Parts: sequence; structure tokens; C-alpha cells
Amino acid sequence: MKNFSIILALILCFSGFSQEKEQWNPKVGLVLSGGGAKGLAHIGALKIIEESGVRIDYIGGSSMGAIVGGLYAAGYSAKELDSIFHITNFNILIQDNLPRSAKTFYEKEDTEKYALTLPFDNFKVSLPYGLSKGQNIYNLMSRLTMHVSKVDDFSKLPIPFFCTAADVETGEEVILDKGSLAKAVSASGAIPTIFSPVKIGDRLLTDGGVANNYPVEELLRRGADIIIGVDVQDSLIMRDNLKSVLDILTQINNFNTISDMKAKRPLTDIYIKPDIKDFTVLSFNDGENIIKSGEEAAVLKLEAMQAIASRQLKNEQEYHARKIEDFNISSLELEGNNTYPRAYVLGKLKLKYDKPYTFKDLNIGINNLSATGNFDRINYQFIPNENDDNYTLAMQIEESQNKTYLRLGLHYDELYQSAALVNLTQKSFLLTNDVLSMDLVVGDKFRYNFDYYIDKGYYWSIGLKSRYNNFEKDVRFDFASETGDLETNVDGVNRIDIDYKDFTNQFYLQTLFRQVFLFGVGAEHKYLKVSSSTISNPEDPTTNVFEDNYYLSTFGYLTFDSYDNSYFPKRGVYFNGDFHLYFLSSDNNADFSEFSIAKGQLGYATPLFGNLVSRISTEAGFKIGNDNINTLDFFLGGYGNNFINNFIPFYGYDFVSLSGDSYIKALLELDYEIYPKNHIIGSANIANVSNRLYSSGNWISLPDYTGYALGYGLDTFMGPLEVKYSYSPEIKESTWYFSLGFWF
Repeated sequence: MKNFSIILALILCFSGFSQEKEQWNPKVGLVLSGGGAKGLAHIGALKIIEESGVRIDYIGGSSMGAIVGGLYAAGYSAKELDSIFHITNFNILIQDNLPRSAKTFYEKEDTEKYALTLPFDNFKVSLPYGLSKGQNIYNLMSRLTMHVSKVDDFSKLPIPFFCTAADVETGEEVILDKGSLAKAVSASGAIPTIFSPVKIGDRLLTDGGVANNYPVEELLRRGADIIIGVDVQDSLIMRDNLKSVLDILTQINNFNTISDMKAKRPLTDIYIKPDIKDFTVLSFNDGENIIKSGEEAAVLKLEAMQAIASRQLKNEQEYHARKIEDFNISSLELEGNNTYPRAYVLGKLKLKYDKPYTFKDLNIGINNLSATGNFDRINYQFIPNENDDNYTLAMQIEESQNKTYLRLGLHYDELYQSAALVNLTQKSFLLTNDVLSMDLVVGDKFRYNFDYYIDKGYYWSIGLKSRYNNFEKDVRFDFASETGDLETNVDGVNRIDIDYKDFTNQFYLQTLFRQVFLFGVGAEHKYLKVSSSTISNPEDPTTNVFEDNYYLSTFGYLTFDSYDNSYFPKRGVYFNGDFHLYFLSSDNNADFSEFSIAKGQLGYATPLFGNLVSRISTEAGFKIGNDNINTLDFFLGGYGNNFINNFIPFYGYDFVSLSGDSYIKALLELDYEIYPKNHIIGSANIANVSNRLYSSGNWISLPDYTGYALGYGLDTFMGPLEVKYSYSPEIKESTWYFSLGFWF
């Protein structure tokens, strides 16, 4: 067994024979184990190692030890690493969540409707390789290591480095010491079930801790005389503390690592073991305490490390990581795009050749590509040009082999009540860039949504839509009768039950501008049937049907959406304008003549201070022409999202309480995020609603209707969970709203 104190004593004795002899100058190897979030303790240990003055000659690491060790080997100091990891949002980093701005309108709708998406090729459900593809980690590592992008042999780094990974097919250990540093440390840190494996060469690689979590032997083979090791591996825990699948998998992996350490620890001269028993592999929120635990453990070995430092020659010149803010890209080398043409990739990246380019610009382009869902992984490397200061962007993309997806969702609200969503999505159905999607909604009310879309990016795209929607609601009769929407010869009726059915088909053309602008035109066929079991139509006592007609129309729309979140936006602007010209109706509608409906909404969200956000919006709508088609009037009341036709939410009143052929509304909300994803929201809205509101000039009068609400919202993976209490001073009544899940 190695004994550092004996070796050190021999060194001191040897030096006593002749002070003029050449200093021994031992080579020191540093080994950093894997451990997920617990690996942040390596940063604290490195602070003390630097303080001791030890010169590190080799670094070997696994998993998080590879990430920290790779960056340290690339020239970052322990203090710089501390700063980097303190400003890193690990909740975003370890997930595939992309900023909403990176998504097209179709992609936004996808991510804001389905709670779960599973590959479904050949009608067989399969599970993804990991909860995350690891793209965000790769992007960060690529940015942090750009200053050493010309180095493809890790022995040429400021400190020679290697890391370990495991071959998914064979389980063999793979030593990574050449190629892309960002890709190597990403592969070594690909924790099974959390991150998808990384393809390097012809091998599929996963977390190095699976094969060798403490690669001390390799350091010795590379010539290290003295080994300093920082071990953040788990010990076995009692079954009462095994509370998740990840805990079980970690425990099983620990069987091997704990057994291996019986042989590995004696090979370590200075063994640093931080106290990390209170943390897990995902305890990134406790990063500050974890880093501190590394410092505390390393301080205990400070004297021994100082003794080593005293026998070493110092580096004549210290290397510091060079921070690169902007750069020029002169060309793109693209590999792996077998299905999607180069022009498609370039269109998403929005590269600007031979002009100043930043990592923010690049990340926007990478996110645009990732948001399509067409790529499993996007790797890239900056290759410096020999003749100038420009770079060639060498990109290797892995196209997704999955073309069919099964998507699921759940929802409950007061209008549609309980609903389960089952979706089948087929990409490249007829063309490379098309998408076919079919939603079936089962529950208290059956609904469906069909969409076929040919995505041509910033050119004119083509689509077909079809939907069936229906609900039942009891409506206050006095509100309906005041505006002449419904008439009855039944005295004393306070409420009527409305059965509303809508069947709509659309053909449309649309185009995008800068991801946030959407403009479209199209033609629409709509069938409406509205009936009541409470009363009869006075013109025909034998029927209770108020509306049973189809309509043909043309339409246009313009949407601008820069909200950072659809349900709880903190910043951004939203505008939506829609115009329909109804020019034909079925023969049942004898009073029909051509009419139009125009409506628009404008919203703005901005942080005020701390976690307090304000949102203000205003909207309006009016009808031009025929006043006889009351079923397409504006109906205000209730709370919700994604309502069909001209149903408008309005706090303080129940669904479909207010109606008229024109309206104007304003809403102010204050949203305080008391804890991440937990919101307390206060709301106030006002409105005027009536027939001929704008021609009569009443729209500029004091509001006839007001309502207030106070609620709690929780942003979950299934969508928002919201409970709201609302009150209207005009009717002196209160209403509760409850909803769960994405609206669809």
C-alpha cells in the first residue's frame, strides 16, 4: 500500500544529503469521480488545491468529474468555475426545455397541448433513451471550450486531460482523450435514464461512471508520481431512503463503484472525501453547500498538499481561459443530414457568414433546429481557419428516426368538464416536411381536431384543418333576452340549457416572419347547431332548435407572439387580429345576407420588481352587416383558454352570460411567483357588450360590466392547475373557476 508520509519523509531525507541537487519535481495527477450534482464539490476542492500551490500535471475524470475537470484543464480557475456554476440554471440545463421564441407557431401549440409524447413507429410504443437529449449541456460546454477548439488532442490542453465513458452495447470502458472536448465531457456526463447516450465515432456512449467512476489507474499509466483524488461517489443507503427509480438505479450502480474503490483508494496518495450524504445526483439547487463541502474536506489535506507543492517546479507561465464574445463564421461543414436538405438547416440556423456572430445568435439557431423535433442531437465544433481569424462551423446532426408519435393529455374545466386527449402525429406523411396530426378528445364531451400542414418555413405553407366541438351550458335567460339573442314564449324562465355543436373545416395559407409573426389567409366551411331542451322556438313549437345551418367564409389573420410563456407570461407582447367574411349560408337560413366579423386582442407582460409581473390586455370585436345571425355574436363570461368562435372569457360572470354583436374589454393582472412555478394572481376586467356598440358610440362610455378575481396557479408538466375566485359588483354574485391541464 502506498504511504504518502513515508514517500514524503524519503524525499526530505534525500534533499538533506545535498541542497544543491536538482529538485525532485514530482508529477501530480488529479482524479475526479462522478456523482451528478454532488460533483460540484470538486470546485470547492480545487479552490484549496490552488491555495496549496500544487501544480496539477494530469487530470482524469468521469461524469461530473469530467465536466469540472475538463473545464479546469482548459484553463478555467476554481474561482471562475465557481462563478460559472453559480449563474447556471441547472433546471433548464438538464432538460430539453427550449425558449418559446425558438419555436414556430405550430411547435408552440404542440408543446402547450400535450403532457406526454412517445415514439409510436409501426404502432409500437417505445420510450426515449433519456428524459433529456442533453443538448443544453452540450451548448454550454461548446461555448465554454471554444478557446481550445483547435485542440483535438487533450494532452495539448493547458493541463493534459482524459475522461471515461461506457459503451452502451458492450459495457466496456472508453477513454476519451481526443476530438471535441465539449462532446467528450457531454458523453462522460450522460447519466443513464436522465440523458440520452452520445454517439462518438461508431460507438454509442453513456456515463463514464458505469464503467469506471474513478479512473486512477489511467493517471498512473500516463506517468503521474502522486495522485490526488476527490471522491463524491455515494455509499449504500438504507431501503427507507430509496424513494424513486433513480435512487434504485444509483444504488445498483454503487454496488460496483464501492467494490472497485477497495482497490482504487490505496492507489491514491491524498484522498479527499467530501461529506455529501445529504445530497443526491440532482441536488443542483444545493450547489453552494455542495461546493462548500468540497472546500471543507480539502482543507483537511492542505498541509500535505503544501508539502508536495514545495517539491515542485512552478509553471513559468500561467494559462487563463480566453473569453470569446463574438466571432466570424466563414463556412459551414454539415454531416448527417440525409432527409433534411442543407437549405432547411441553414434556414433554421440563420447563419451570417463573415459578420460578427455571438453564441446567443448560435444558440437561437440551434434551438430553432432542436424545436422541430426532427433531430436527436446537434453537435458542432469551431475549427479556426489557418489564414485568418474566422472559423468554420463543423456540424454533425443526428436525424431522428422516429416519424410517428403518440401524444397524451388530460384536462378538466367547468365548461367542457373532464377530457382525455389522445393524439397521433405522423411526420413526413406524404412529403419530407409535412405533418399530419389527429386529436381525439374523449370524456364528458367528444371532440376532435385534425390538422395536415406542409411546413415551408418562411415561404407560404399550406394547411388543412377540421374540428368538431360541442358543449352544454345553462345560460341566464335575462342576459340573453336583453340583447335579443333568444326569444321565448315561456313565462318565468330564468335559465335555459344550450347545446352548442360546431363542425368547422379550413384550408389556409400562412407564412412566418422571424418566428414571432404569423400571417395567413384561407377559406372556411362551418356547420352550427344550437338547441335547448328548456324552451321551444316560438316560430315552430315542435322544435327546440335555434340554429341548424352551414356557412362559407373567407378569412385572414395576423398574429404576433413574443410571450415567454403561454399561460404565465413574464414578458413579451401578444397581438392577434382575425377577420371573417361570411358570404353564403344554407337554405334553412332564409334571412341570411353577407356579413363580416372582425376581432383583435393586444397584450403586454413585463416584470415590475422581484417576482411580481404585470399583464395588461385589451380586445374588441364587432360585426358588419346582417344582425340576424345571433349564434355568431360575442359571448362573454367564465375563465378559460382556446375557446372556439367568439366565446370570450370574462371574470365575474359565468360562461355565456353576456352577449352582443360587438364588445370591448380590458384586463389587468398582477402575478406574483411565490415559489418557482407557483403563482398568486389578482385580476380585474371591464367590458361593454351590446348590439351596435360602436355605431351608437357606447363603447367609449363607462364600463357596464366589471369583474375581479383572485387565484392560485401551478405550472405542472400536465399544464396549469388553477383555482380562481371571482366576483362582480353589478350582480353581487361570486363564481369559482377550476381547471387542470393544458387547454385543448
